[in-house]
Amino acid sequence: MKLLFFDDFRLGVLRGDSVVDVSDAIADIPHLSPQQLIRGVIERFDQYRAKLEQAAASGQAEPLEDVRVRPPLPHPANIICMAVNYMENGTRSEPAPINAFMKSPSAIIGPGETMVLPDVAATIFEGEAEMALVIGKRATAVPASEAMSYVFGYVNFIDGSARGMQPAAQSFYQMKSRDTFAPIGPYLVTADEIPDPHKLASSLWNTGTL
Repeated sequence: MKLLFFDDFRLGVLRGDSVVDVSDAIADIPHLSPQQLIRGVIERFDQYRAKLEQAAASGQAEPLEDVRVRPPLPHPANIICMAVNYMENGTRSEPAPINAFMKSPSAIIGPGETMVLPDVAATIFEGEAEMALVIGKRATAVPASEAMSYVFGYVNFIDGSARGMQPAAQSFYQMKSRDTFAPIGPYLVTADEIPDPHKLASSLWNTGTL
């Protein structure tokens, strides 16, 4: 299932090239914000899945081109990113040591929105095409053999960077965590639709250029 927020953060399910409003199916989930709503859906997905599928199948579909697609996770509690998590187009001789950093939830923007480049002394601004795993339940001291059972789904993620900030040893937050530096979406795809996430390809377009 592909879940998304649209317009004034109505919850929808993708059906072909259209979206079906399924807000009524989850109206009894307590929430004060869109993030609390999608968290409630994730935590209660086994309970609500049949209702969502029925609503998506029977509801009135609206073309995606006629709605404004919002970030499917508007303000997640944590955004944990892995540093140097691929081979940099073959320029690395071996994988880097495991390392991580955090991006601010306020950095989130939706698909098609503009990543605003700040007036700072950076050598280059860039966005990296990545895939984010959405953890669906509390996870502490999870053995590797059970790790994937904690993944609720996946979402496209762009890791925005203002590289070259100084001092280099203290630059991760200021280069990675600025407002608008975490575009995500358009959909949150449930894990059952992706049997092997390692076989997915990622592509990124910048103003129409691949």
